[in-house]
Amino acid sequence: MPQIAQRVSQSTKKSYGMYDRARKLAATGADLIHLELGRPVDDTPDHIKQATIDALRAGHVHYDDMQGNPLFREALASKLASFNGINASADEVLVTNGLTQASFCAFMALLNPGDEVILLDPYYPQHVGKIELAGASCVRVPLDAANGFSIRADWIEAAITPATRMIVLVNPCNPTGRVYSREELQSLADVAIRHDLFVVSDEVYEYITFDAPHISIATLPGMRERTISLFAFTKAYAMDGWRLGYAVADTAFMPALRTIATSAVTHVNTFIQYGGIAAVNGPAQRLEEMVSTDRKKRDLVVSRMNQMPGVRCASPEGTIYAFPDISDTGIAAQSLAERILDEAGVVVEAGSFYGASGEGHLRICFGSQTEERLSEAMDRLARFFNDRVD
Repeated sequence: MPQIAQRVSQSTKKSYGMYDRARKLAATGADLIHLELGRPVDDTPDHIKQATIDALRAGHVHYDDMQGNPLFREALASKLASFNGINASADEVLVTNGLTQASFCAFMALLNPGDEVILLDPYYPQHVGKIELAGASCVRVPLDAANGFSIRADWIEAAITPATRMIVLVNPCNPTGRVYSREELQSLADVAIRHDLFVVSDEVYEYITFDAPHISIATLPGMRERTISLFAFTKAYAMDGWRLGYAVADTAFMPALRTIATSAVTHVNTFIQYGGIAAVNGPAQRLEEMVSTDRKKRDLVVSRMNQMPGVRCASPEGTIYAFPDISDTGIAAQSLAERILDEAGVVVEAGSFYGASGEGHLRICFGSQTEERLSEAMDRLARFFNDRVD
């Protein structure tokens, strides 16, 4: 019998954590409130839909520029300059099928078999399999949980070996909700420069910040030429099902990134890129309203969780996640998440799903439900923690 490629059999399979277990329970008719999936509850704004429909009706249904529609890339370059402070030309932007493809292109283009990649733990687990498919291995360096899951440059530096090639940064951070300060990012940048490392910076939550400004690490001195910055329309524009993202890199890296992207999909769907243009050039008010709603839901979750026995919940500075500490319950995170699903009908993710440093925590997505449904979830969790944790 012919065998599948070794790279597949040795790579970590993509997992959706508690979602798979919840899906089976939902099939029995259970009334579940999903707080595990990182997707916005809002519908995609109408002006984005209309621009896409107009493009479809106008006949934008054929092959397009394989790097992305030039008008779209020009709009993205303008956004990068005005919002992120990254001065990139349209030729330094690659349009991709979501951030998933953007990160896959970065890992496949920059990593060789035997390379090591530093992940800051807790980390976004979907990056792991792609790194392993590139033949590299992951080295997990803990964030400083005692100080709000902050970056410790000395811990990163201690993990560097001659095989280290890259550091992966998620900022704002999924799952912890941290928005890293300029000082933290500078300390990481200093390590990357000193050891001549790439940084892949996942910035999908760039717009969703509450208490601290988002800073793109590529704007720091010496980092533009060694950073691949990744973005997507998934969260801020409620376009998760559209699968639209982009990578930004120095011109020197673009041919390699483009080679990986075009080998997989030729280019991104033509007419949805016009929806992307409408999103980037559209009214800022809609973004502001969505973030304001997320702020209210964050405050609701933090307030309610901190009233539950055995729970301590720091206020996330960004993203759509809270990361409450449940270590005082004495129950392992995965076991507790399973009990909450079975006994309360609320689906949350175990912090340990995001790495060893996430143990003792749960990840709760407050952006995935309406305020009414989120309040019901908090009521169910309150009953669970008050009556059933022993």
